[in-house]
Amino acid sequence: MQKPSIPKGTRDFSPLVTARRNYIFDTIRSVFKIYGFQPIETPAMENLSTLMGKYGEEGDKLLFKVLNSGDFLKEVDEELLSSRDANKVAPKISEKGLRYDLTVPFARFVVQYRNDITFPFRRYQIQPVWRADRPQKGRYREFYQCDADMIGSDSLLNEAELLMMADEVFKRLGLGIVIKLNNRKILAGLAEMIGHPDKLIDITTAIDKLDKIGLDAVKSELTERGLSSDAITALDPVFSLNGSTNEKISGLKNLLIDSEIGLKGIAEMEAVLEYVKASEITTEIEFDLTLARGLNYYTGAIIEIKATDVAIGSISGGGRYDNLTGIFGLDGVSGVGISFGADRIYDVMEQTNKFPEQLGSQTKVMISNFGPEEEKKALSLIMKLRKEGIASEIYPDQSKLKKQLNFANARSIPFVIIIGEDEIQNNYVTLKSMQEGTQEKFFDASDLIERLKKD
Repeated sequence: MQKPSIPKGTRDFSPLVTARRNYIFDTIRSVFKIYGFQPIETPAMENLSTLMGKYGEEGDKLLFKVLNSGDFLKEVDEELLSSRDANKVAPKISEKGLRYDLTVPFARFVVQYRNDITFPFRRYQIQPVWRADRPQKGRYREFYQCDADMIGSDSLLNEAELLMMADEVFKRLGLGIVIKLNNRKILAGLAEMIGHPDKLIDITTAIDKLDKIGLDAVKSELTERGLSSDAITALDPVFSLNGSTNEKISGLKNLLIDSEIGLKGIAEMEAVLEYVKASEITTEIEFDLTLARGLNYYTGAIIEIKATDVAIGSISGGGRYDNLTGIFGLDGVSGVGISFGADRIYDVMEQTNKFPEQLGSQTKVMISNFGPEEEKKALSLIMKLRKEGIASEIYPDQSKLKKQLNFANARSIPFVIIIGEDEIQNNYVTLKSMQEGTQEKFFDASDLIERLKKD
């Protein structure tokens, strides 16, 4: 008989992995809350009319579509069916799809409930998303996103708050990070400087690969994308920019002296950095001119966060977008947001041993079980423990002590309360520390509770 399985690109999570993932989610959520963000949730399914056309042609192909209920072929023309054209048949048999990200559903939410929302609006959302991508290491068809956005405000203070929030999240998780910053307007200024404002996407897509493929390969790609040798040569001062963030900004000011949009981008960058300086966060912030993530999407600041102790892609990122809700007919609502990559954060924490050891078991104490009389005393005691917030369980079967202790060890339960014949006769319980191997007697439940709370 064939063993059951799950779809490729999805995962089961063991109790330990789930506890560790919840630790990451709870840490991020707790920081979102202290920064004043409000939680929302949106359905796993959205109308395809909401999703289609929002992620580009490739994104549309990666949408999981949900078949209509009932006889979904009933209304489909026979000629259309016989054409075997999936792109034409799909809209007839599927009206809904699984959400691809949290951003487009959020935009739909804002437009749909705009009369009920107080702007500026701070929202956070921690939910799974689905993409019909080719599964590979680090890339899944079902994964979680942890997003926070501020919309309805143009203030650059919002960008600074996101950087402060990221600093707080990763400090609480115990991870070393570097925050990389850029600005879409600076990139637009560079395209303008070399006389190719129409080639902004081509230029930045190539520049974004500088660390991966090297300068010569980037220049070759720029040539393939239609840039002249003079235009590519004009970018040489950009490729050679180095030094501190202040030195890079100073060099850019000279290069973009005649670009209004470029200078505006520099001014925005300086304003954000001044806010951050006033906040006294200690995380390294680096101005990275090659940073272009999601260029079609962002209109101002671009943020990317990388771990310093593990070679892995970005573990968080975001930026400013000026017209998030315009795709649904509500123009002029500017916003800025950040997303934390829970799966990559998990990988970094696992490789650097940053997860707290006690996450191995949610149960703090197990009560032994030797017979009916012992069970009655155990039930009375366990209610007192649980009322005090002490996670506890009774071993369900009447078994020998060795078997019960082995079970506690296998579950990483740190304490076992032993209630045997002697304990019943003399009205006490024995607390055994599984790590230390020590035993203590308690005649009063309140003393036992106090002891467990101290550890």
